[in-house]
Amino acid sequence: MVLHKLGDFDPDYRDTFEGNDIKGLSVYAEASDEKIGTIGDVLVDEEGRFRYFIVDLGFWIFGKKVLLPVGRSRIDHTADRVYAIGMTREQADALPEFNNDLAVDYDYEENVRGVYRGSSSNVRTSGVTSTAPLEASAPLDTSMPLDASAAAIGTAYTTGAAAVPATSESRKIADTPVYNRDAYTYKDEPSLYDLNEQDHQTLRLYEERLVANKQRRKSGEVAIGKRVETETARVAVPVEKERVVVERITPTDAGRAVTPDATAFHDGEVAHVDIYEETPDIRKETVVREEVRVSKVVDHDTVEAQETIRREELDVNAPGLDVDQR
Repeated sequence: MVLHKLGDFDPDYRDTFEGNDIKGLSVYAEASDEKIGTIGDVLVDEEGRFRYFIVDLGFWIFGKKVLLPVGRSRIDHTADRVYAIGMTREQADALPEFNNDLAVDYDYEENVRGVYRGSSSNVRTSGVTSTAPLEASAPLDTSMPLDASAAAIGTAYTTGAAAVPATSESRKIADTPVYNRDAYTYKDEPSLYDLNEQDHQTLRLYEERLVANKQRRKSGEVAIGKRVETETARVAVPVEKERVVVERITPTDAGRAVTPDATAFHDGEVAHVDIYEETPDIRKETVVREEVRVSKVVDHDTVEAQETIRREELDVNAPGLDVDQR
């Protein structure tokens, strides 16, 4: 029988118990109402059933942790307490110490069960005294010797035809049932592992509540692109143009005689003058006109919604009875 810590078996166990966490609840001795420790963790079987509470006895026995079978407990949800039924300081001293590195196997559990079996006659649950540690229908194997851990706590056993000499201790242990380790189940000892349903009834009242969530959906799309437009641009360019001016004037020495050799008559003499003008040279170049930056901003708004919700209320019908409602 493999046992798991509650958090390892179900990491979301708090959701299963609707946010309630049994870890950290105070443990009290039922008989004396004395605080004896705190629930450190819970050991569950492979089906998730509670089997043991790991109790830190720091308030009672310094630095010791022990296992408390769930059948020897009573959970008070109203007071957020766990009561250890019939546990005494002597019993706690006799329990094997638990630590996280310990392998909780059959031998270790037998040591634990052996301590609680010894106090079965003193256990009271809801006013009913339990004198038998095991139901009559539970399977027993009285011919099989106990394991080494049971022998270590003084259990007598027989092997074949030879028997351990009867003593007061052996006669006392003769009434202790012997279990087959290969066939043992927690159902064999309901006094240790069954919760008393009468003391643990819970009526849950439910209510509806509004859960507000948000969904992100696409509400539109903005497309930003470029297009080319054409237009006719005009530019004024000042230009220069040369022209020839032919001016005839009368010299100051007009009519004065010159020597024949002073001026020669040359037929076909021509004077050349170069004439220039400017023409517009128009070309295009591309320049940056402006930049366009595209970004998004988030606008915040609050949207209110309303819905009809239901809630259960408790109706207590007990004519003539005094019911304590807390």
